[in-house]
Amino acid sequence: MAFDSLSEKLQKVFDKLRGKGRLSESDVKEAMREVKMALLEADVSFKVVKNFISSTTERAVGTDVLNSLTPGQMVIKIVNDEMKKLMGDEITRIELKPSNEITTIMMCGLQGAGKTTMAAKLAGKFKSQGRKPLLVACDIYRPAAIEQLQINAGKVGVDCFSMGTNHPPVDIVKAALKHAEQNGENVVIIDTAGRLHIDEEMMNELAVVKETLKIDHTILTVDSMTGQDAVNVAEAFNEKLTVTGVILTKLDGDTRGGAALSIKAVTGRPILYVGTGEKLTDVEEFYPDRMASRILGMGDILTLIDKAQAQFDEDKAKELEKKIRKQEFDFNDYLDQISNMKKMGGLGKIMEMLPGMGIGNMNLKNVDADAAEDNLKTVETIINSMTKAERANPDLLNPSRKNRISRGSGVDIADVNRMIKQFLETRKMMKQFSGMMGGGKGKKGLRLPFGKKFGF
Repeated sequence: MAFDSLSEKLQKVFDKLRGKGRLSESDVKEAMREVKMALLEADVSFKVVKNFISSTTERAVGTDVLNSLTPGQMVIKIVNDEMKKLMGDEITRIELKPSNEITTIMMCGLQGAGKTTMAAKLAGKFKSQGRKPLLVACDIYRPAAIEQLQINAGKVGVDCFSMGTNHPPVDIVKAALKHAEQNGENVVIIDTAGRLHIDEEMMNELAVVKETLKIDHTILTVDSMTGQDAVNVAEAFNEKLTVTGVILTKLDGDTRGGAALSIKAVTGRPILYVGTGEKLTDVEEFYPDRMASRILGMGDILTLIDKAQAQFDEDKAKELEKKIRKQEFDFNDYLDQISNMKKMGGLGKIMEMLPGMGIGNMNLKNVDADAAEDNLKTVETIINSMTKAERANPDLLNPSRKNRISRGSGVDIADVNRMIKQFLETRKMMKQFSGMMGGGKGKKGLRLPFGKKFGF
């Protein structure tokens, strides 16, 4: 995952600081040297690292810090504060015009950065916010890109406008704007052609579209896995086109983090969104404070809450609460909970956001998220091998039915018995603590509905 190496190295530095009762100026400077090396190895711009270490050290060697009862924690807080400043300090959103007006967004970037996919992700996000987006295919050099945009538009349920490869982009956009006006579409997202490298022809083509049609936002998509090169690309595009902001893709990959930590400081342009996976829903607004917390191993509970709320259905929640109180929680409900967890990114991503379980925290090494995910798949397979009646009424599961389910799911009968036993125990426990879901007296949190074998 993104920032793995950087997070682990920073955690080792912070563990040393926490282990000391008092800190000397030399202790702080030694820690800052290690932080400097960790940032450079993460491919953060040298100039950015130099300024970051200078400002952090200046604050950290102050008398108030060194004489504090918890100087180690104070230094960590300062590093966190400075990292937030480095990445922009506050969230920046794409400003949309009132819904009766059209907002134009031009996507640009090098080939292979994930620009076409990200255009569809943004369209889906704006649609979920009540807007009516239109995707515009302006990559006249790659017919496959047009087809890809059309397919993705269908997946997110928005319209896609294209005129093939025989018209200049500026004419395609003009026609698309007329189409949008006639069809009540109020966010026009233009997917432009990428190149393998920055060239004058590419920039001129984009400049003509921008100057002729008065584009509201020029969004640069960069591949975060390219590290420092991503920052150089952002700097070049911003110099030529004055971009509104940057979207980082592939942040779920093996990126060292240099792009996320350098782009704002080098270009002055904010990071707007980050791509966190291949699904068209895998896109998150970029919160500098939350990203800093994740990098420093402090978790990201706010993003976890956002993800949970996105899957929250009030009517279903009320219905589920009633079933729990009556101890009628069944295997269909069990599958729904697993599905919701998947939509939130799965156990691995959820664990990364929990305080004390971050990627830099050594405790996480004791938890095998991949094995837990595999076990959840086994649970799903077992449940899907049941009949509708069995899923709705677990009390029907006698030995002969269990044997049939075992054969149908391809797992040992012992695994079937274990899963059913854990389900029944969880259902009983959920009823006991149902006060947490409706103002009762329960004070303990609900455990995830997966036993030791099938999850934890």
